[in-house]
Amino acid sequence: MKHYKIIIGGFIALSAIFSSCQKDLLEKYPLDQVSSADFFKQPNDMKVYLNQFYNGGLLPCEYSELLGGSYRGGGDDLNSDNEFDVIHPNERLAGTRTVNNAGSPVNWGFDEVRSINYFFDNYKKCTAPLKDYQQYLGEAHFFRALIYFQLLQTYGDVPWLSTVPGTDSPVLFAPRTPRNIVADNMIADLDSAALYLSDGKTNGYSRINKWISLLFQTRIALYEGTWEKYHAGDPFGVSGAQPAKYLNKVVESATTIMNSGLFDIYSTGNPTSDYGDLFIQRDYSTNKEVLFWKKFSVALNIANNKNYAQEYPGGKGSTKGLADSYLCTNGKPISGNSLFAGYDSITNEMKNRDPRFYQTIFSPDAPWKIDDSGTTTWRTVYNQLSSASQYNAPCGYTQRKGYDPLMSNHDLNYEETPSIYFRYAEVLLNFAEAKAELGNITQSDIDKSIKKLRDRVGMPNLNLATITTDPLWDFPALSPTINEIRRERRIELALEGFRWPDIARWAAADELILGKRPLGFKGSQITSTTFPSNANGFLDPFKTKYPNGYGFVLNRDYLDPLPESEIVLNPKLVQNPGW
Repeated sequence: MKHYKIIIGGFIALSAIFSSCQKDLLEKYPLDQVSSADFFKQPNDMKVYLNQFYNGGLLPCEYSELLGGSYRGGGDDLNSDNEFDVIHPNERLAGTRTVNNAGSPVNWGFDEVRSINYFFDNYKKCTAPLKDYQQYLGEAHFFRALIYFQLLQTYGDVPWLSTVPGTDSPVLFAPRTPRNIVADNMIADLDSAALYLSDGKTNGYSRINKWISLLFQTRIALYEGTWEKYHAGDPFGVSGAQPAKYLNKVVESATTIMNSGLFDIYSTGNPTSDYGDLFIQRDYSTNKEVLFWKKFSVALNIANNKNYAQEYPGGKGSTKGLADSYLCTNGKPISGNSLFAGYDSITNEMKNRDPRFYQTIFSPDAPWKIDDSGTTTWRTVYNQLSSASQYNAPCGYTQRKGYDPLMSNHDLNYEETPSIYFRYAEVLLNFAEAKAELGNITQSDIDKSIKKLRDRVGMPNLNLATITTDPLWDFPALSPTINEIRRERRIELALEGFRWPDIARWAAADELILGKRPLGFKGSQITSTTFPSNANGFLDPFKTKYPNGYGFVLNRDYLDPLPESEIVLNPKLVQNPGW
């Protein structure tokens, strides 16, 4: 009972700290309130302490859950050219943010940095052999990298702390650490994590393992490498940039995962459903593609609301830009392709197209409800579009990916549909992109990465020697190889939360966001809509609100502003460009 009281007392103190009002930068109550002097002396103490980082909303997933406080949290593409919200337009894309209303999703308060560093300041109290607690030491390295990656994506340069500073520590008044040094430290943390963590595949939902840390390392290294390459010379450029260093790290870590033999692309041999079915399974313990996922239990009051979020999109929808990205079944783009059946109906749009199109976006003949009375198709609800209508999105392209039509699995607010955190497809895409950016990608590299994704859906392989020129390429100044690998990434990872980070690291808002409006499908194919169409007949929900398109500010909006109060307290914290 004594040990139990110590643990509970520690978490009561933690709760008080986490819920306190924001003070100035890093100036918080001492974290030695967390526990008695006996805490951290046993491996289980470390496990209990680290549980807060599993349960605190840090891990990004493709759909939010109720505990996250939002129906659609960190795992959507709403802040990009893939998806939009007509009720709550994205202010970053619109260029309407100010320092005081930017609403950064990642807080500058550094509570989580202090909490994870408190672990590092205290774990050596443990008297057990390293082998008994090295798993938890590895987890701590992983979570520090995760916490800092979210800070880096949001603010760029941020103070790097490896310990909990005292109230008078000079670090509280130091300048920000350059982003490339922060990236190096994150990568080093993940090297340590891979060294200490379990090297088994594990069940994928209990604890982090080596392979998850390596996958995450490829994500960070790809982000920093391409950021340094494509932001060179702009206000967000990095002094002493070394993009190749990071891109080579992507290849190294991805290759280690690929050569492990533990992972593969999920497939039963059915290209018409395997991709979509991946996202509605009830258990991923033995799934070779899913490295890490969240298990829900209504009995334990840990519930998801994924289906509810898709049944009531609330003004959210996918875009014509995403729809146009899907190749035809001959592996060529829709431009000038005799297989493309046109835009007169969404059914025609989906004819002869990459099967991921109709497994990501609802087609009229897709199952809507499957219950004891039989199957009702989506055709029943493709009749009117409004911001408030159940099931329908304002642009017509309604998200199917992740939706389970089996009604026995539905409860509007409480269900157990798992959420995917990390999957093997990302490893393959990161590998291929890094090789392409380094300029040394070969057909063999494509065959062991992109080909696996296309094989699942029965699409032709990407042949580097015979890439068809697409007049609608997003990046005509870049090579055909990079354009097609970026297309593959957009399609495979659609609506999983990757699109804005990709746009940001590619410095691509000038090509994809500025002066553009998201469009939907042909308005003539439905009986009723509350939204206007453009001159070509495509639904144009922001036609009036943004007559000149999005107003993204190129020299400002790639990063969020630091709170002004923090700069007043520490003048060495120079504000981000443009703010």
